[in-house]
Amino acid sequence: MKRRTVIGGLAMIAMAAASTATMAADTVKVGVVIPLTGGFQSNGRQISAALKTFLATHGETAGGKKVEFIVKDDASAADNALRLSQELVTKDRVSILTGFGNTPAALSVAQLSKRAKIPQVIMVAATSSIMDASPYMLRVSWTVPQMANVIGQWAAKNGTKKFVSIVSDYGPGVDAEAWFDKALTASGGTVAEKLRVPLASPDFSPFLQKAADQKPDALFVFVPTGAGTSFMKQYVERGLDKSGIKVIAMADVTDDDLLNSMGDPALGAITGGPYSTSHDSPENKSFVDAFKKENNGMRPNMVAVAAYDALQLIYKTLDKTQGDATGDTFLAAAKGMTIDSPRGPIFIDPATRDIVQNIYMRKVERVNGELYNTEFETVEKVHDPAH
Repeated sequence: MKRRTVIGGLAMIAMAAASTATMAADTVKVGVVIPLTGGFQSNGRQISAALKTFLATHGETAGGKKVEFIVKDDASAADNALRLSQELVTKDRVSILTGFGNTPAALSVAQLSKRAKIPQVIMVAATSSIMDASPYMLRVSWTVPQMANVIGQWAAKNGTKKFVSIVSDYGPGVDAEAWFDKALTASGGTVAEKLRVPLASPDFSPFLQKAADQKPDALFVFVPTGAGTSFMKQYVERGLDKSGIKVIAMADVTDDDLLNSMGDPALGAITGGPYSTSHDSPENKSFVDAFKKENNGMRPNMVAVAAYDALQLIYKTLDKTQGDATGDTFLAAAKGMTIDSPRGPIFIDPATRDIVQNIYMRKVERVNGELYNTEFETVEKVHDPAH
C-alpha cells in the first residue's frame, strides 16, 4: 500500500512537471537543495557562497530568460532532500534541481528526477553508482574512483607501497577504499589493513593506533570535507608524523577552506583531487578574487568550484536551448558540454553524463605565510574508471 502511494505521488509530480514545462514562462526556476545545517554543513556553506559569487559575476539571465534560484536546507538528511525536492517541483514549479551535498541526498531524489523528467545537476555527491539511478542526472563535481585510482597509481609509481587505509564508513568511503586498493595492488603495492571509521562523531585515535601497529609506509585517508582537521590533529597527537608514516589522501582531507586552521600538522600531506585554491590559471584567479570579495575573504574549496561549474553548466545549457529547461531538451544540450573552469578544462561525457577532468597531485606547503595545496603533477582528462 505504501509503495502504491509513493508511486502515485511520483506520477502526480510527473504530471505537474510536464504541465509546467509546457507553460511559456519568462522565468526558469531552479531548486537548490543543500545542507546548510547538520553534518555536511561545510558543503552547504561553500555552495551558498559559490551561488552568491556566480550571481554577482554572471547575473540572473540565461537563454533569454530570468533564472530564479530557490534555496532549501535539507539539514544533511536524505529524507528532507526528497521532501523538499517534491515541494520545489509541485509547489514552486522548478524546472531544474541542483545541489545535493552528499550521496544519500542525491540518491533520495533520483526517482523523482527520473519520473518527473527533471534535470538533477549534482554539485557534490561523489559515489560512482548514483548516476545509474536517473537518466536525468548530470554530475559536475567528481567521482571518488577518479581520485582514488590516480592516487593509488601515483603512490606505487613513487615508491610508497605498503599502506593502511582509513576511510569514513559510508558510500564514498567504501568507494575510495576499493579503488585505491585496486590501483595500488595492480601497481605492485599492498594495503595491509582496511579500517572504517563511523561517519557520525568520529574518533580517529584507536584507528590510528591500529594503523601504526602495522608499520606502513603511509596512510591512505578519506573523510568528508570538514573532518580533516580532526584527523590531522590526532595523527600528530599520536606521533605518527614523527614515525615516518606519511599521509597520502583524498583531497577532502586537506580542505582548502579549513587548511590554515589545521596549522603545522597538515604540512607535507600529499593529496589528489580536482582543484586547489592555488591552481595557476587566469580563470581561477578571477574566481578566487570574486569569491573572496563576495564572501568576506573566504577561500573557495573544491565544493565551491563544483557548485560554480554546475551553475555554469545550467546557464550554458539554457543559452543553447534558448531557455528551454524541458528534461529531454536540457539533457541533450548538456551532454558533451565543455567548460573552461577555474579548476581547468571540464567536459560532460555524453555516454555517462559524468564529468571528465584533470586530477592534480598536491602537497601542503606554506606560501607567503599561508598553507596551500600546491599542485605538482597533473593527470589530464580523467574519466570515472568505474564506468
